[in-house]
Amino acid sequence: MAEREYDVELEKSTNEWMKWGFLIMLIMVAIFPVYRIYEPSARADARDVQAASLVEQGSAIYSLNCASCHGAMGEGGVGPALNSKQFLTSAVDDQINGLIAVGVPGSQMSAYSLDFGGPLTSEQIEAITAFLRNWEEEAPDFPGWRDPLGLLEGN
Repeated sequence: MAEREYDVELEKSTNEWMKWGFLIMLIMVAIFPVYRIYEPSARADARDVQAASLVEQGSAIYSLNCASCHGAMGEGGVGPALNSKQFLTSAVDDQINGLIAVGVPGSQMSAYSLDFGGPLTSEQIEAITAFLRNWEEEAPDFPGWRDPLGLLEGN
């Protein structure tokens, strides 16, 4: 007889847990569409914050490592002008990363990647590239970007 009471109690307890489980499942099913509506905008906002942070980091790194040759605002100097519509529209990010990482043989542009004996990590190089891309929308038209001081004209 006691076994029969135990079975009834077990079934009652199991049914109670199943009701709560079903209720929780319904709540999750109801919440999921709300999540699907708000998540893409939350991800976009996070990407924008990340991009702004990368540009800010790139600005500081550029000032310390690049501005002496390329100018504080990328206007050029001993090195080419980087804030130029011609440069920014012709070079993709991988090319810019490569130029910074490996340098330009036969020029004063040395390698800046740790992998090639320079002081910068790949993340820092990507931050510089993001900073340069930040100029692209308002970059001036400067056909002479490769030799802003006219140093190569006599050669």
